Amino acid sequence: MRVVTLGDLILDVVVRLDEPLAPGADRVAETRVGAGGQAANVAAWAAALGADARYVGKRGADAAGELATRELAAHGVEVAGPVEGRNGVVVSIAAAADRTMASDRGSAVELRADELDPNWFRCDALHVSGYALHREPMAAAAVLAADIARHEGARVSVDLGAWTGIDDAFRARLAELAPDLLFADERERDALGPFDASWVVKRGADGIVVDGNPYAALPVDVVDTTGAGDALAAGFLVGGPGLGLEAARRCCAKLGAMP
Repeated sequence: MRVVTLGDLILDVVVRLDEPLAPGADRVAETRVGAGGQAANVAAWAAALGADARYVGKRGADAAGELATRELAAHGVEVAGPVEGRNGVVVSIAAAADRTMASDRGSAVELRADELDPNWFRCDALHVSGYALHREPMAAAAVLAADIARHEGARVSVDLGAWTGIDDAFRARLAELAPDLLFADERERDALGPFDASWVVKRGADGIVVDGNPYAALPVDVVDTTGAGDALAAGFLVGGPGLGLEAARRCCAKLGAMP
């Protein structure tokens, strides 16, 4: 099976705290720096679960971009797309089962439709990050990628990403892309409203609901939830709900979003 993802490849800085930050003071933390981004994470987990995986997106021509690209490739993912400008960076602060993120997407949002190679989208499944639909020209590139992949016989999925980015412009772009499958948490689902697609609703420790059918989460001692939804999506695309929940369990048991 070949899985292709489109979206961001960022430098992911994960900060794990045992107690809340103290404004104006210091706290002891455990940190990890490496590749991240919704699309990159899904590609890495797909590769770890036995699929052929390719990531497509614009990444920076700087040290952050080089580091992120090298790590993603080390996970067995083919990395495709233009290299230009400044790479994105996301800082994720994790405390117990909660996480707070500060995102700088860099040049990723500047990916243009005319920079895509149709050969990149010969696949069984194309997974598009919802963040790709937040801004142009990247949104138009995502719509074209979906058209190409669907013509090749692929199933197209989208992870809605964040409820804060769902507005009328996002809904219009999503409708134009016309995914077969949507991944969303309950707040994202409610923010989007009715949409004609299959749904995988992520409910954290309560598991997932797939087109109205519930599946329980697997037990895990949570270290960090960053990337668990991306691991779930990869597992679901490769092997269905069971493999998705197992990948999410594996992700939550370690620090960082990648396998």
